[in-house]
Amino acid sequence: MASRLAGRLFPALGTLGLVGWGMISTTWGVRVLGRTAWALPDDLWGTLVAAQRLLHLHLSGLYTQPTGLVAFPGAAVILIPPVALMGAAGISLAPQTAAHPYPAAWLVAGPYQIAISCLVLFATDFLAERQGCNLPRRFFLTVVSTVALWSVAVRWGHPEDAVAVGLLLYGIGALDSSGARAGWLIGAAVVVQPLVLLAVPVLAVALSSVNGAGSAGGPRRLPGFLLRVATPSVVALGAAAIANWQATKTAVTSQPNYPSIDHPTPWTPLAPHLADGNVAGGPGRMLAIVFACGCAAGYAYRRRPATDSPPRCDAGDDLAELLWWVAAALAVRCVFESVMVAYYVWPAVAVALAAAAASWTRLTWTGIIATGFTFAVQSSWRSPWGWWAAMIAGLALVLFSARPRRGPAYAGVTVTRLP
Repeated sequence: MASRLAGRLFPALGTLGLVGWGMISTTWGVRVLGRTAWALPDDLWGTLVAAQRLLHLHLSGLYTQPTGLVAFPGAAVILIPPVALMGAAGISLAPQTAAHPYPAAWLVAGPYQIAISCLVLFATDFLAERQGCNLPRRFFLTVVSTVALWSVAVRWGHPEDAVAVGLLLYGIGALDSSGARAGWLIGAAVVVQPLVLLAVPVLAVALSSVNGAGSAGGPRRLPGFLLRVATPSVVALGAAAIANWQATKTAVTSQPNYPSIDHPTPWTPLAPHLADGNVAGGPGRMLAIVFACGCAAGYAYRRRPATDSPPRCDAGDDLAELLWWVAAALAVRCVFESVMVAYYVWPAVAVALAAAAASWTRLTWTGIIATGFTFAVQSSWRSPWGWWAAMIAGLALVLFSARPRRGPAYAGVTVTRLP
């Protein structure tokens, strides 16, 4: 264990740094600035309530207020440990209010949820190592990845996004050695945060491609892979639906969002309108799945054999290419969201950084752009066209800077085995 931890020294230090900075900046730091309450992520509290209900096997209340849960049940499962600890210690889960400005629950849930979010730092470093990155490059990658992670883990309190992307990256790393393990890892990612489904078409292309020996082992592995990806979500959602069908169906299919609070987009007027001025995010996300399949087609096209080029195989570039198309598929979500929140851009940024790690030049530019972009999207500017257009332009710039600079697969070689 000590040797393994030493091999992941940079993400371990990143975890300690982010936990420390997150807790200091949200509690003591804001008091120094004269604020009368801690600066806490409001979104976390509803998920903590959902975790508490799961802990007590109250499945029928998983998707009822005040949880506000629209993700799959895994988002609540990962928060059960701190909820159980707070229950044993008698710490209330009451949310922050004017009369309750310093909730003790944050002192337990805060470090925990930031720490588990840092799973993605370890997964990113793991893939960087497999791309042959040296220690200075891995250090820089961890620094910029930790800065980007601040948005989702500290500012907004959505550890499910970070955990899901971390599991997704580990699943990508397992594609070459064990399709079964990759399927279970990505299935676990989906049940925690279903946005990972956008990456599945690209991964299916990678898994089903014919390998260099010309065998068809990849296509034969695809049905089992997809079954493992789907099983955790089917089981978890099935249990929630049996307990409370109407609440589960409404939350998962409609996925309400709040244009009066978050960033409206040009798609907001076209989205189905719900009660209290809310709109449904589900239909736009279904459209994103269609375009994610287009990313899979683009990835398949880039891998096509070229008859006019000399044989060549660079497995590190192949992994970078796969990661880039996964990042592009995750970015599609932001294009079609009826209402945007700043942390929605983070999954695509995190995977783009992993894709850029194969080159110092790409990583440097992508890291600089991603850092500025992370803080720029926190703006409170609410123009439906202005903020959305600037966000899309920034995300496109991140993807452009991270894109591997190589042509399609070469004659006689189709690379599927990752490094």
